[in-house]
Amino acid sequence: MIKLHKNNRARVVEKLHKKEGVLFFKGGVTPNCYDTDKELVFRQESNFQYLFGVEEPDCFGAIDLSNCASYLFVPRLPADYAVWLGTIHPPAHFQKKYNIDHVLYTDEAESTLKTLQQTIYTIKSVPELPAWLSGFTVDNDKAKEALDDCRLIKSEEEIKLMRYVNKISSYAHCEVMKACKPNMKEFELEAMFLHLIYVNGRCRHTAYTCICGSGKNGATLHYPNNDKDIKQGHMLLLDMGAEYHCYCSDITCSFPADGKFTHDQKEVYQIVLDAQQAVMAVMKPGVAWEDMHRLAEKTILEGLLKYNFIQGPMEELRKNHISALFFPHGLGHMLGLDTHDVGGYPTGVQRIQEPGIRYLRARRDLQKGMIITVEPGLYFIDALLLPAFENPNLNKYLNVDKIKRFMDFGGVRLEDDVVVTDTGIENLTICPREIVDVEALMEKKSHPKFTFNFGL
Repeated sequence: MIKLHKNNRARVVEKLHKKEGVLFFKGGVTPNCYDTDKELVFRQESNFQYLFGVEEPDCFGAIDLSNCASYLFVPRLPADYAVWLGTIHPPAHFQKKYNIDHVLYTDEAESTLKTLQQTIYTIKSVPELPAWLSGFTVDNDKAKEALDDCRLIKSEEEIKLMRYVNKISSYAHCEVMKACKPNMKEFELEAMFLHLIYVNGRCRHTAYTCICGSGKNGATLHYPNNDKDIKQGHMLLLDMGAEYHCYCSDITCSFPADGKFTHDQKEVYQIVLDAQQAVMAVMKPGVAWEDMHRLAEKTILEGLLKYNFIQGPMEELRKNHISALFFPHGLGHMLGLDTHDVGGYPTGVQRIQEPGIRYLRARRDLQKGMIITVEPGLYFIDALLLPAFENPNLNKYLNVDKIKRFMDFGGVRLEDDVVVTDTGIENLTICPREIVDVEALMEKKSHPKFTFNFGL
């Protein structure tokens, strides 16, 4: 891990193309629950994590661009804090722990930077930068561009970490699938996932709040409650991912509550699986991500036609954005130190203002080393379909009677995390996707394709 952050600092310095000046960053602060003295579990700010890997809050960090020398500034804590926090470590402890060239206290940061007498390159951040920085010549733009470019393309060390966190998350998803049965509560599945990633993977954090939707709740894209009963015949949509040293996974599995797909569930599920597989088969460096979204839309339309959910010529269906009534979100997003990671939109590139694709979180050509999610979905959402039933420009393309039969179905999403390689992709996610594999895992409670060891 120490080598990882040292290499990251060197990458950013090289990308910045500046031979003098100082990169300066503020780390995350001790989080409190609103206006109380209750401290929340600390999670480091992502850019600070990328460059320094420091686990403690309330720090500053700097890099001298002339020689890539690193500086860490830690809080000067009173000795009696040891009663509450344990040992109060001196700067030398952090210097050794994180392989930092110079470690001082935060109250020495301003004077130290003045001795370097250079432009300060930083980024506007939350929490806000210290007020004393206004006394320096500050550039808020170039550092962000360099950081985003470096974080976009993962190093081998980062890919290794993300393989690990995907393995842990995949294992937990498989175990949850095996344990699921009707009459459970949605939050039981969430609780099981949280337990498994912590105990087996040392993952104290999730990358985002778990989404555990059963039945109609699966049609709410960011379903927040996880508090309803799981009933016989329900389709489950579970979007959950662990985080390890701030590196994220983002996986969605969809499966029947009782382990066997009904005819209706097979139709919807297969449409989504076909879209995911079509995209993964052609992903490689140089491919435009917006074209992959269009491919997913086209494949979903073909499936909806095949199973008689919609009708009409493909050209008209695409022109009228019928796919967005069922697949209203983007195909996927960059993944790394944040779930929706940086770099999706290069400078000057704008979103396409059309239904569905306007929510695509990345619009650029794929490059080797990018990690991106592939997450097509198909949902029966009241807010989209009920108005469409009444719209003569849209309802002529809809088999309304059949769709109405699915209005309590919910939805299906399949989401895998993939890294772009020289010639294609490596799928970091290890979850059953074929219908036969999902049913076999849930029926037999084991599957030779989905066994795990947890070595990093």
